Amino acid sequence: MSFRQKLISYYKIFLEALKGEERDYTSGSLRMSIVLLAIPMILELSMESLFAVVDMFFVGRLGEHAIAVVGYTEALLTIIYSIAIGLSTAATAVISRRVGEKEYEEASKSAVQAIILALFISLILTVTGYIFAEDLLSFMGASADVIERGLGFTRIMFISSGVIVYLFLINGIFRGAGNASIAMRSLWFASIANIILDPLLIYGIGSWAGWGLEGAAIATCIGRTLGVLYQCKVLWSGESAIKIRFNKLVPDPKLIWHLVEIAWPATFQFIIASGSWIVLTKLIAESGGTTASAAYQIAIRNVVFFILPAWGLSNAAATLVGQNLGAKNPERAHQSTMMCVKYNIIFMAAVTLIFLFLPNVICGIFTPDPMVAKNAADALRVFGSGFVFYGIGMVMMQALNGAGDTRTPTIINLVGFWLFQVPLALVISRVFQLHYLFVVAAVPVAETLVAIMAWWYFRKGNWKKIEV
Repeated sequence: MSFRQKLISYYKIFLEALKGEERDYTSGSLRMSIVLLAIPMILELSMESLFAVVDMFFVGRLGEHAIAVVGYTEALLTIIYSIAIGLSTAATAVISRRVGEKEYEEASKSAVQAIILALFISLILTVTGYIFAEDLLSFMGASADVIERGLGFTRIMFISSGVIVYLFLINGIFRGAGNASIAMRSLWFASIANIILDPLLIYGIGSWAGWGLEGAAIATCIGRTLGVLYQCKVLWSGESAIKIRFNKLVPDPKLIWHLVEIAWPATFQFIIASGSWIVLTKLIAESGGTTASAAYQIAIRNVVFFILPAWGLSNAAATLVGQNLGAKNPERAHQSTMMCVKYNIIFMAAVTLIFLFLPNVICGIFTPDPMVAKNAADALRVFGSGFVFYGIGMVMMQALNGAGDTRTPTIINLVGFWLFQVPLALVISRVFQLHYLFVVAAVPVAETLVAIMAWWYFRKGNWKKIEV
């Protein structure tokens, strides 16, 4: 096959992946299955990562206090993201298993109950976050000036808790059904709207001066809401194999509890990880002040931007594991995971090189302050040193989640982050009182440990016996 013919072939595969149809990934070429799943998942989460990068780009022009506000708020919102991802993980595990068993009606029932469960959780998160927003910012180490300037931003972001939960949850439903392209499109709508609205609502247009920092929060909320509306349109229009009808929106306590049993360890799993990041954000604010916090937030936004595409490939592993276990084919589930690990290693190695050699160029885009940019670049180099291990750990953990074994990754995160990363960061910061970059270094060290533990347990094969 000539080079031109190969390019045409790859282009056709790319278009097929973007087209979006529910597929049975329990037979056929495994490499093709991964490609068709991973392309839209990678593009989906690349769009999600754009939220953080775009907000930081436009907010960066408002000064280090504004950057710090966004950073503190995003650190707090990781708890909401964790709950949303936990629900999404449970939905993907159950629905992919039912699809693998060809039980499409049962898959739809599970989706309905997940949506009902998310409604109650969203209400609690919204009310709690809005009422305690000021206290939460103070807990994070924000100064009085930062709180005064950023309270409105934080409250608006907490008001959108339900939108965040549903955006992740419904995309998990589509991924479980094997149609990752619908999830991808919903994030496209959301991200494009955010990119357009951010500068308009922050800086205004014409004689209108805009809403400043609050404008960034409003733009993000509007963008994500549009993404959820698109998801609902697909679910209710019958375009997906997972179909929702208003007359089916009746709580089924037994099925809801089944979802909770799978979701709570997954949620706790991500809360453990995100909670440790909150502690690190607080320690960096204490040891380095506002400048260090602003630099750290710029670095972490770029880490998220590059990690989420790799997370997309990991989500492909979760879907493949779930569907193939449902089809009683554990060996294919194992093979798909190892192939996803291989591709993630290659991708993350490339990102490592970018972070090691081009951090000043990257961070200079987000702030005109040379000191903030320099500190951010240094932090980015430290983060980059562990990227290959991030990639390995992601796939292993998501494969276990896809099998319905959400408890094991929870234990691994508990050991890696709270029994290792947090104590290490505390000792570095408060006992030895070292430079904040040594606190940052606790992240790649802990992620390496998590990857090793996840790899060891996956190789044991106990996940193949999990019933969902």
